[in-house]
Amino acid sequence: MTRPAPRTTPESADDMDVRKAAVLAAVITAHIDTAHPVGSQTIHGSAGISASPATIRSELVALERSGYLQQPHTSAGRVPTEKGYRYFVDHLGRGKLSPPKVQQLSSFIGSVQGELKSVYEQISTKLSDVTRYPAVIVGPGHINTTVRDAHLVDFGQRRILIVLTMSDMDVQKLTVSLDFDVSTQDVTDAAQQLKALLIGTTVRDRFELPAVSTTPARLVRHAVEAIWSEAGETEGEQVFVGGTSKVADSFDTLETTRQVLDVLEKQLVIVSLFKDLLQRGASVSIGSEHGYLPLAECAVVVAPLTIDGQNAGAVGLLGPTRMKYGEAIAAADVVSEQLAGRLSVEAQRG
Repeated sequence: MTRPAPRTTPESADDMDVRKAAVLAAVITAHIDTAHPVGSQTIHGSAGISASPATIRSELVALERSGYLQQPHTSAGRVPTEKGYRYFVDHLGRGKLSPPKVQQLSSFIGSVQGELKSVYEQISTKLSDVTRYPAVIVGPGHINTTVRDAHLVDFGQRRILIVLTMSDMDVQKLTVSLDFDVSTQDVTDAAQQLKALLIGTTVRDRFELPAVSTTPARLVRHAVEAIWSEAGETEGEQVFVGGTSKVADSFDTLETTRQVLDVLEKQLVIVSLFKDLLQRGASVSIGSEHGYLPLAECAVVVAPLTIDGQNAGAVGLLGPTRMKYGEAIAAADVVSEQLAGRLSVEAQRG
């Protein structure tokens, strides 16, 4: 699967040479690891840097003047700006996920059991465990998925469980209460009628229901009307968030933590943000780039979830701007590719 290329910065990078790029990479790497401003002594001797501390200091000043670094306090070291992080991501920070972590994610995705919603929930939690950032999986709604099978289960006391298996391998369950009695044979006959009506249709398809007054026909009408009513509330994309407990550990201020938690509860915001990034051909958004003020102190990494050439959602991570970008990008890619492969195989089996 081909992921979108990172968005390139609109500012010119003509002022960046090999030594400046190495110094910038060293500053960002050190700042990601420590969360503290970085001085020349800290990065002296880092990989790719053979210059003296005085020369490094000169390069730090030049990088600050060009907008890649900033100095929080006069006596402090320097920290990256959004422009600095953007250059790092686009040119330097495409690191890989360690083989043990790749194996950990791949094995989990291949073996996790449960209905599709549970699988998404478990995988998002696993991705968060591996990266230490809150993880999000956006799965498709059921607008375009069709019903593959339908069953009715009699709970007694005029309560019926409707079970629908969808073409995307999701299983929907809905309990309805009746105002009339049904026999075991009524439920069996109604289930057969329900299959004939629903298989091959989507949850938003509307058609004429049987007008006869037999008990099975009445049960079918109740079941279909309940399905249609439920579909009107749940047609949109489904959002599965893992690792919300890690938000406090990922961000430096309580206000940012609160804002991130608030965003993670707003599914429409997450879906819109991911769609916007992917439509712009971006895989990483840093700070204010996405234009959403509550996440101005955050970075977002997203990978498309594509099944047999069709868009099926996205896999994303939210973290601070000092996120471990290379690892986060690689982890999102692994999950999107492995999950898409699993879903494709399951769809073919069905």
